Amino acid sequence: MADFADYYREIYLRGLGGETPAIPVAVADLEARARAAMDQRAANYVWAGAGSEATIRANAEAFGRRRIVPRMLRDVATRDLSTEVLGTAMAAPLMLAPIGVQVVVHEEGELASARAAAALGVPMIASSASHFSLEQIAAAGGAEAPRWFQLYWANDSELVASFVGRAERAGYEAIVVTVDTFVPGWKPRDLQQAWLPFLNGMGVANYFEDPVFRAGLEKTPAEDQGAATGHFLGVQANPSLNWDDLAALREMTSLPILLKGIQHADDAREAAQRGIDGLVVSNHGGRQVDGAVASLDALAPIAAAVGDELAILFDSGVRGGADVLKALALGADAVCLGRPYIWGLALEGQAGVETVLKMVLAELDLTMALCGLTRPAEIGPELLAPQ
Repeated sequence: MADFADYYREIYLRGLGGETPAIPVAVADLEARARAAMDQRAANYVWAGAGSEATIRANAEAFGRRRIVPRMLRDVATRDLSTEVLGTAMAAPLMLAPIGVQVVVHEEGELASARAAAALGVPMIASSASHFSLEQIAAAGGAEAPRWFQLYWANDSELVASFVGRAERAGYEAIVVTVDTFVPGWKPRDLQQAWLPFLNGMGVANYFEDPVFRAGLEKTPAEDQGAATGHFLGVQANPSLNWDDLAALREMTSLPILLKGIQHADDAREAAQRGIDGLVVSNHGGRQVDGAVASLDALAPIAAAVGDELAILFDSGVRGGADVLKALALGADAVCLGRPYIWGLALEGQAGVETVLKMVLAELDLTMALCGLTRPAEIGPELLAPQ
């Protein structure tokens, strides 16, 4: 049982020796420092949202509207944040969201993030679009680290089966199918700089190293990167994907299957009817549809519709431990942290990701205590003031 709150004591004790945190504690300062440290193209890629970026703003505003109502005089001296979701044990109801191409902010990319997550018992959801292969990411985290694999469903069924099989063999414990990115969103920041990392050999390792993918090439990716990139662009998206296709995935694997990108209760009900094991309520961090519903606003209706049948995860707009607590109160079983850990990665690699995770977990632990809560099972909608 980890005492995450001890991290604040660690900061103060180091201060006795004149040491202050190298990674900014305030989220706004962390974001600003990371932006200043990044290459401009990388920064635009990380911060890009769809269209006017109204959805990014809506995600933040939705958290701002929810108010926590603490309860007092409850014994919170001993707390245990550990939980289990779909058979995966985790030190707290927190996961690293799947973010691809992390090498644009740090040379060790997903490998550094995997090591940081493993150090704290936080599951990492590895992206199909990682710069390092899913096998390398698994090895970096170590055999005992909890991890899931995020699948972009290609338009080649044999390639999909190969990805899933590789993930199983590498020890991933669930398959998270992203369903909201079958075509790219309109992202002016990326378009203005006319730069896409995939076209520059980044974020394609899972494809370039896959035997099914390579079988479709005349030369290896090392011999003809241009042809390999063209093949990647031809297979990686699948706009014809539909509900009926999900049955094929169940035949490919016995692992739990989750759908990421669900924002409507009717889609959640359909997923339950199709035998899906879980959902990630997400608008892709505001990167796909401009003016979309805030993920937090979509969470409660979805949890009410299927929360007893499916595992519910939350993603988009999470910036700290209090945000995690709000999402748990609205029905999430676990919460995915996205951009903030990339900011830590940009500043100090693995150490930066670890620091951001420690800060989020410490705030979550302390805020739970201050609200009279000792474990995730006690968190419910009564924690929040009525809207």
